[in-house]
Amino acid sequence: MKTTLTINDFKAMLECALKNIREREEEFSRLDAVIGDGDHGQAIVTAMSAIVETARKGTEFKSMLNDMGFDVMLQVSGSTSTLLGAFFLGMSDCAEGMELDAEGVRRMFAGGLSNVQQQTQAKPGDKTMMDALVPAIEAMQHCAGDDIIAIMQAGASAAVAGAESTVQMKANFGRARNYGERSIGFADSGAMSWSCMFQSFAQALQP
Repeated sequence: MKTTLTINDFKAMLECALKNIREREEEFSRLDAVIGDGDHGQAIVTAMSAIVETARKGTEFKSMLNDMGFDVMLQVSGSTSTLLGAFFLGMSDCAEGMELDAEGVRRMFAGGLSNVQQQTQAKPGDKTMMDALVPAIEAMQHCAGDDIIAIMQAGASAAVAGAESTVQMKANFGRARNYGERSIGFADSGAMSWSCMFQSFAQALQP
């Protein structure tokens, strides 16, 4: 049972995400090559590296998340960094102090999703990272109780299931939609990398 999330817990979650995403870089780029330009692995590693670098200097949630969001968008070009930046900037609007309770964690992640939704028209079912992100945040909101580990595990499980569901989808968004039926049979690279991030967040909190 874990009832508070400290700033150091969150930094550990980010470090775990960078480590696991880096280990799967080639997998994400291979998936992206099916219906994209094949650079998503490199893009998400570069973006997460910038995010972690900034987070290491953070002392409280609001300013740290704000700096993470702005820095990744300034330092790294492309849609991957724009969406990750939006996610953390949205979180910064809904978090403050050096530790959060369960309700604070749910509110912070909901703020991240809300801001991403202002940056993209993509919705679940379009075969994008939103197929992992939206179910993850919804599962966290519906996970009652005060145990932050359980909340993050609920988010991780939903993100993974959402990412796996993209295998059967036809891409409806961005350049990938030009591939039509040929996009079916492969998971979306963005959904897979974002689900990896949520898995890592839950993994880092395991006692």
